[in-house]
Amino acid sequence: MKLLTPITSAQVACLLGYIQLLSYWAYAEYLEYNKSSRPKAHADDEKKPTDEESAPLVDASPGTPSSRALANSTPTTIGGIVRQYIVRFLTMNESFLLDNRLTLRAIAEFGGLILYYYVCDRTDIFGESSKHYSRDLFIFLYALLVLTCFFTSLTKHTGASLATGKSIQYLNRHQTEEWKGWMQIIFLMYHYWEAREIYNSIRLFIAAYVWMTGFGNFSYYYVRKDFGLGRFCQMMWRLNFLVFFCCLALTNDYMLYYICPMHTLFTIMVYAALGIYSKYNELPAVIGIKMAICFVVVFLLWEVQGVFELVWGPFTFLMGYIDPRKPDLPLLHEWHFRSGLDRYIWIVGMIYAYFHPLVERWLEKLEEMHHMTRNAIRAAIVAVCLSVGYVWYVNVYCLDKFAYNNLHPYTSWIPITIYIALRNLTQPLRNWSLALFGWLGKITLETYIGQFHIWLRTGMPNGQPAMLLSFVRDYPLVNFMLSTAVYILVSMRLFELTNTLKNSFVPHKDNTKLGANTVAGTIFMGVTYISAVLLLLAIRLLIPADAILDMAGKPADP
Repeated sequence: MKLLTPITSAQVACLLGYIQLLSYWAYAEYLEYNKSSRPKAHADDEKKPTDEESAPLVDASPGTPSSRALANSTPTTIGGIVRQYIVRFLTMNESFLLDNRLTLRAIAEFGGLILYYYVCDRTDIFGESSKHYSRDLFIFLYALLVLTCFFTSLTKHTGASLATGKSIQYLNRHQTEEWKGWMQIIFLMYHYWEAREIYNSIRLFIAAYVWMTGFGNFSYYYVRKDFGLGRFCQMMWRLNFLVFFCCLALTNDYMLYYICPMHTLFTIMVYAALGIYSKYNELPAVIGIKMAICFVVVFLLWEVQGVFELVWGPFTFLMGYIDPRKPDLPLLHEWHFRSGLDRYIWIVGMIYAYFHPLVERWLEKLEEMHHMTRNAIRAAIVAVCLSVGYVWYVNVYCLDKFAYNNLHPYTSWIPITIYIALRNLTQPLRNWSLALFGWLGKITLETYIGQFHIWLRTGMPNGQPAMLLSFVRDYPLVNFMLSTAVYILVSMRLFELTNTLKNSFVPHKDNTKLGANTVAGTIFMGVTYISAVLLLLAIRLLIPADAILDMAGKPADP
């Protein structure tokens, strides 16, 4: 096996940390096995303790010094909890390992899957093949999938609306997950076969994802009024946990996975918009002012020349990106381009979320109308949607990619609105969804990130996925079937593991524990990184450079 890229300190740190935690998990499983296999004495045979044996070792009566010592034995400050974590971790405390056995198991599996990412993309164990686009095959496979979903996973949903108390189901969760799912399939197929002719559609799909960021986050914060630190950190974890370790293990810039920073930014902006003076959110005028401020901020940031570079310049270390294909572009070019394409649509999503209860009440009245009147109104809606959609299609969508990109930030709301209107036109359309697409819609983040490394191949830091991962040479469709099955399975597990670890490390309402976990995690990563730097330094002093270069698959300098 040859490595396709040189080893970095961050990669060694990831490996060292993983080996240590893997060994801890193995020991925890051993302790659990011993505990469960230990023979239990029969109740009648058990020796009953005498009064002397059953007496407490210390007097824990209320008010005594011993009771106060027991009460103070559990630390309540961040520093105390961190110290307890460190002592129990370093001493491999058995109760500590048993209590955290499932968390260690999740870490072990997550690390193994990240290692699989590396093996697929940065070693020569598996082959690669070129992309070949066939419109006929593309349409056939997608149509086959839609038909399969329709005949096997068409599901009816019922549930009362929070606004009306009736089963209107306008823009319900099942519907938006289905929406994300069918778009994601096209998005992935676009990358797999490099279907450049649907570029404009892909831009529109990404806008729809960002629209859902505004819609979903506004709906949560406006209704639940949960602006706690725990909830915010859980959202950041969901968006960035996997991509963080991909960046470390594969030496990629954050901006390679541009969807993650883009959704992170707009999630923070929704949180800030509703979180500031949140007690006034019930006033329509305040919401209107907040929406207007969002538009002004976006206008200044992206429309006024020089402001974007001024604001984001200090964050170039995080948002900068060097494309190996275009190394001469400014570091912030990719971030400016990607975020700017969908700079307004998240606000449109917030507006639609705010008026969601009003639309549900209107739909309720529509359902109660006489069927002739109801059908006439629906026909009018369809006519307007088709007319507006045709004008948009001819004058915007059919433009070349560069001209389309110039208009996209101002027009993407049009087809999104048309889709929402038609998808929610009747009660049956609102009640039914394709569950398979809905399931795929839940793992869009994992499938987006994973496609770079275990479905396609980049082969280098910050590289675009120009090649296909090949398990079976010379059999492209068999390879597509096999690699897709593994890719979806891995993505599903990463989704589940991300949520499992989120629940373990990011408590919703315990900020003290959240702070302690953050400090302890930072210390662990810092110590591991320093160890990795020292280890690499020692290796470079002891092993000749030629041997290191040969291991990395690079010829030595003459």
